[in-house]
Amino acid sequence: MAAGAWLLTPLTASAQDFVAALEADRLPLLVQPLPATPRTLRSTLDEALASPRDPADIWAARQWFNAMEPTLARHVKDPEMRQALLRRVYHEATLAGLPPELVLALIQVESAFQVEAVSSAGAVGLMQIMPFWIRELGVPADDLKDPWRNLRYGCTILAHYLAVEDGDFTRALARYNGSLGKTWYPERVMRAWQRHWRPAEPRATVQR
Repeated sequence: MAAGAWLLTPLTASAQDFVAALEADRLPLLVQPLPATPRTLRSTLDEALASPRDPADIWAARQWFNAMEPTLARHVKDPEMRQALLRRVYHEATLAGLPPELVLALIQVESAFQVEAVSSAGAVGLMQIMPFWIRELGVPADDLKDPWRNLRYGCTILAHYLAVEDGDFTRALARYNGSLGKTWYPERVMRAWQRHWRPAEPRATVQR
């Protein structure tokens, strides 16, 4: 098939199912953006809902999904939960302008993918959100053990810190952990990302 020809071919039934699953995950959650965030997650979500999905984006999402699922299977045994989690991580991270692989690494470090994890400090869920963030971002009824709501909070918070730190992931991750000025936490997340969540580089082939 010529380069780019796949863009012109109709979606197969499995591809249509994949797109339908992505669309089902685009339902908005009632989480408000932090005032200082330059480009709010809410407006980004509205734009995404109003825009047609580009075939190239669908292809990229599917390739990412296939690359990440084997690693996530080590942590999340249930196939339906695993697939739903991957779709939602990709969706929320992309909306927030974050690398979805980095979000997976952060979740691994924070909760080991335990939806109902609660730390000794009271941080809750997949991305270990402190309950005070409900006052800043959402409504009192928000349940931080709801994995999708937890992802929305976590990605919003990390995107906010990344904006505050002018794109410096080390400082943004340190802020997320509450250890600004230290590097042990960013190094731990980045190490998890490098070891487990980076897609394999395509191998070069030699033309004979």
